Amino acid sequence: MTRLVLVHGIAQQHKGPHSLLADWYPAFADGLTLAGAVPERGDVTMAFYGDLFRASGHRGLGEPELDAFDVEDGIERELLLAWWEEAARAERQVPGPDMAARVRTPSVVQRALDALSHSAFFAGLAERMLISDARQVRRYFTEPGLRAAVRARFLDALTDRTEVVVAHSLGSVVAYEALCAHVEAADLTLITLGSPLGVRGVVLDRLVPAPHHGRARWPAPVKQWTNIADRGDVVALAKDLAPVFGDRVTDVLVHNGAKAHDVRPYLTARETGRAIASALSGSGPR
Repeated sequence: MTRLVLVHGIAQQHKGPHSLLADWYPAFADGLTLAGAVPERGDVTMAFYGDLFRASGHRGLGEPELDAFDVEDGIERELLLAWWEEAARAERQVPGPDMAARVRTPSVVQRALDALSHSAFFAGLAERMLISDARQVRRYFTEPGLRAAVRARFLDALTDRTEVVVAHSLGSVVAYEALCAHVEAADLTLITLGSPLGVRGVVLDRLVPAPHHGRARWPAPVKQWTNIADRGDVVALAKDLAPVFGDRVTDVLVHNGAKAHDVRPYLTARETGRAIASALSGSGPR
């Protein structure tokens, strides 16, 4: 019976719930150990939905080839530009966007992709993978059937014994929306890692339920919420969620090194382990 539910983000379509949990679990256990807690693997499950984004078979090898001409206007374009602007702000080696040149697609998208190739944050990520990642975010927000199926996977992982939800990246959006709709659950602790929930325009304004006058609804089943972000995390553009989701959110900054958005340094952080251990002990935030 699951006490902790983990929720992954984008780009996990070639894994499965067991392989992904095996990948996450050592880092998860290390964070709890640093906080003085004893992890129990049987208490943890992975809410897995990556296969819902897996492409059907095609004649090519690997991921389908994508380039700037394949980037759609709207979410895909705006997300790539947001990543570019944030990477340029955080890293000197990344050339910044020329605002006067941001009027044409795909030319401006190609400039964004070229600039992101200089980013340590996106090091080693091929152009087609950047586009694929942005496409998964777009599909989640624009395909109602897919969105419902992803949320259903998360809700299926919850049990009557679930006490803590730890959600990374797009997984934090999935968990937030599902918990807002699933009022039958109660007394859960939500811990978000590298969350894009506060990113206006691309994410925040597309949430269900929609924010009202700039304020988002509190998910009723959640009794406490800790949001953890690395200052250099390009995906978590808005590091503090409390201004939008309410002052019951505890915002915490951590330092993840070069892999600012990687879930593993988030999980090994003492701050994350402390938040999880505190919730499991019933002592609340410390």
